[in-house]
Amino acid sequence: MRVIKEPIDVNVVPELPEVETICRGLNQLTLGLEILGGDVLLENSIACPISVVDFLAGLQGKAIAHWYRRGKYLLAELGEPGTEKIKSRVREEDFSSIPNSPSWLGVHLRMTGQLLWLDRDEPLQKHTRVRLFLAGGQELRFVDQRTFGKMWWVPPEIEVAKVVTGLKNLGPEPFSAEFSVKYLTAKLQGKMRSIKTALLDQNLVAGLGNIYADEALFLSGVRSQTLCSDLTKDQIKCLHVSIIKVLQNALDAGGTTFSNFLNIHGVNGNYGGIAWVYNRTGQPCRVCGTPIERLKLAGRSSHFCPQCQK
Repeated sequence: MRVIKEPIDVNVVPELPEVETICRGLNQLTLGLEILGGDVLLENSIACPISVVDFLAGLQGKAIAHWYRRGKYLLAELGEPGTEKIKSRVREEDFSSIPNSPSWLGVHLRMTGQLLWLDRDEPLQKHTRVRLFLAGGQELRFVDQRTFGKMWWVPPEIEVAKVVTGLKNLGPEPFSAEFSVKYLTAKLQGKMRSIKTALLDQNLVAGLGNIYADEALFLSGVRSQTLCSDLTKDQIKCLHVSIIKVLQNALDAGGTTFSNFLNIHGVNGNYGGIAWVYNRTGQPCRVCGTPIERLKLAGRSSHFCPQCQK
């Protein structure tokens, strides 16, 4: 068997399963802990406020009430130390118009960002950008090799989406009721662009990216370059089911590690070992044995089985 060594896809970023894995880990470990202070080692990692001093001052003395994921964003609702956990006042699909709004900590990992939960005396990783010191002698450390990741502090009474502006452009969450077969059909039918390009559009569905778009297309038997306008209603229905199934399987595996993704304990995700097509160029299809192929589509790598996908 001839296996082609897969080049590193520099556009791979943490997608819904990876960010959700981190979110769940943060909710297990950090809730109720007071932020005692911090250190910003790279000012460009802070998107808001402009002043690093103001960023740290806004967080200091606050406790983490709850972490949410919206698309590929992480948002921590902040409260006062010593109080009971703040009950959710917001849907993940909204993050706006919240009465008595708390302050928020926002994080977007981009391509190479990592959030690690460590003892404060743990040696610094080479690309450590921000450190947040929490009660109990531990810290939340933001490590980012390519420096595209960002953090925000959103003051009270300000709509989160006015500061973390990328939230305004997100479509429904894949596991939400809004992401229905009817919705997906209405968004895809008649559109003269490839289905792969459509699936990468965060306005269509939040959190889906290159890895799981390829995987969902394989399960649905559709090739990446197929035009949305050429899809049948049955194909769209199958694709809808496949998107949810692939994302759930990836969540169960703790996400995918092909380059930089680690969970908050610094552990790799395991989905890569069971992927159907992604990063498997030249390897036999797990269904029919045909070598997996790869093509470039809109500047992104697309993996597919020429036999199983038509």
